[in-house]
Amino acid sequence: MDGILHRTKGDKVIWTIVVFLSLVSLLAVYSATGSLAYREQGGHTEYYLFKQLSVLGMGLLIIYFAHRVNYTIYSRAAQVGFIISIPLLVYTLAFGSHINDASRWIRLPVINLTFQTSDVAKLAIFMYVSRQLSKRQHVITDFKKGFLPIIIPVGIICVLIMPANMSTALLLGASCMLLCFIGRVPIKFLAAMVGAGVVLILLMFAFAAITGIELRTKTWAKRLEHFSNNDNTEMPYQVQQANIAIAGGGLLGKGPGNSTQRNFLPHAYSDYIYATIIEEYGIFGAFLILMAYMLLLLRSIRIFRQCPYAFGAFLAVGLSVTLVIQALTNMAVNVGIFPVTGVTLPLVSMGGSSVIFTSLAIGIILSVSRNVDELEGKRIEQERIAKAMEQQIA
Repeated sequence: MDGILHRTKGDKVIWTIVVFLSLVSLLAVYSATGSLAYREQGGHTEYYLFKQLSVLGMGLLIIYFAHRVNYTIYSRAAQVGFIISIPLLVYTLAFGSHINDASRWIRLPVINLTFQTSDVAKLAIFMYVSRQLSKRQHVITDFKKGFLPIIIPVGIICVLIMPANMSTALLLGASCMLLCFIGRVPIKFLAAMVGAGVVLILLMFAFAAITGIELRTKTWAKRLEHFSNNDNTEMPYQVQQANIAIAGGGLLGKGPGNSTQRNFLPHAYSDYIYATIIEEYGIFGAFLILMAYMLLLLRSIRIFRQCPYAFGAFLAVGLSVTLVIQALTNMAVNVGIFPVTGVTLPLVSMGGSSVIFTSLAIGIILSVSRNVDELEGKRIEQERIAKAMEQQIA
């Protein structure tokens, strides 16, 4: 154990945030799934707790091993990951498992495990964009040489994700745009990207209306209609139950395990786990979780500013941005200031592939941090030796 702790490097604050969110996940998932596990697992109320514990344990191992890898290796893996993502997403659309009327999952044979291919694609495209931004800084203001080689892969991935999961595609596009903005891509190019995205969405709605092919456009339109409707009688059931949970939480909440809405709130352990947390831990607990994600972003920005190499800097800030945007979106949906999306709370919601790929993203961020710390340590040591030699000469 001492050897593992000694070899654990990187930003200690980020490590603390990971441990904190993992503990919150265990408490919230156990509370939200107790009744469900009792009904489905023959009285074993701890079934989903142990399942989440095993997933989080695997996630911590992935973070540890990923942060031990030199982050430059991820630059080489970026292109391979992007190429693999395309057939995976196409296969998912054509033959993926249908859950909640959406084809987002691939079921692995033999072990009978499902995972979201969009998680693979998100991680791959961020590494790819970071690589391209770092390589094309000298031509970044050139539309053909600098912008198109970056944005075309992003568009391909977003288009393949959009028919099954528009919210994920939009969040991915927004995160990539923010990373491009940080990478000095001109505003006019980003504006053109937004315009192209709007046109693409309108064309998809028109295609679905003309051909009758179901691309979940009715679901998206219904969600937007319910969100914009001020009549509480038209409010979706899950939104109503989330509001009741939040109202019952107050300042300090009802206490761990005392949620009542977990028995009525759909997906109280995943999409709406933040509402469950507010009910049990109140506004104070909700604020702590919000601050944890914001602190993750601030520490990643610190890594971005200290990293001497462009790829590592873009990689750290890009991966943290997508995690924080996903977290803020989930929170906004839970408190009713954003339409229902189905986006989970990173590292807190119960899940398999989402936790695994979130852990890999955090491990990569810590890999950049570890290398930054090592470079800083070498610099300090060189300065110390130089100062000692000057004193000897004097």
